[in-house]
Amino acid sequence: MNISKRLSFVFLITLALSGLASVASAADLLDSVKQRGTLKVALEGTYPPFNYKENDKLAGFEVELANALAQKLGVKAEFTTSEWSAILAGLQAGKYDVVINQVGITDKRKETFDFSEPYTVSSPQLIIRKDEKREFKTLADLKGKKLGLGQGTNFADVAKAVGGIEIKTYPGSPEYLQDLALGRIDAALNDSLLIPYIVKKTKLPLKPGAPVGELEKSGIAFVKGNPQFKAAIDKALADLQADGSFGKLSVKWFDRDVSKAPVAK
Repeated sequence: MNISKRLSFVFLITLALSGLASVASAADLLDSVKQRGTLKVALEGTYPPFNYKENDKLAGFEVELANALAQKLGVKAEFTTSEWSAILAGLQAGKYDVVINQVGITDKRKETFDFSEPYTVSSPQLIIRKDEKREFKTLADLKGKKLGLGQGTNFADVAKAVGGIEIKTYPGSPEYLQDLALGRIDAALNDSLLIPYIVKKTKLPLKPGAPVGELEKSGIAFVKGNPQFKAAIDKALADLQADGSFGKLSVKWFDRDVSKAPVAK
């Protein structure tokens, strides 16, 4: 082979390898998931009723949702637990395919990640006594009243912005729910998705009150540039809605359809 032919051959091989590299780099996440046969899911594992450990096994709404989604994709869910502070960094580093952990869809996060269609919608919501006769439709209705909430939550800021509300903070929900049931405070405040769960667990004479804040939508987070995967995960979610599976899961864990905005009961 003379030099010119050899150079041409090397050039063609280089082009071919370059083309293969481009195809590989352009591979969609859906291809990787299908070839592997697993959907790598990250969650905290410490956030009931969404995801937590029971008898050393993962349980909760998002665990069951992840398994159902993986089944729709024709694969199995493979779980990794991570602290919240590191979970999105791990996604960006490629340690797993998705995060299913009540990740709020914000403009800031959308700069780095893509999201599925929302699967939960929540807001701050009041908790009141079952026999409450007064109407608390907004936080402004609690001016001059006592409102209980957990220490370290952002709900205090929401209430303080209204002004005139006597805010009492507690180590956790068991303490303020007990005080509410005993009439020591007039209402309590928590995330709308958690309220049915914690009220059911405590078995106290309480009920959900009015939603009183901005809505937040949460979705499944994954790395950008995977349009086929996004289409597939959105279709899987839509199929679970259509066949009733999502509704059953939702009612099981929250007593309502969490894909819709909360309403006062």
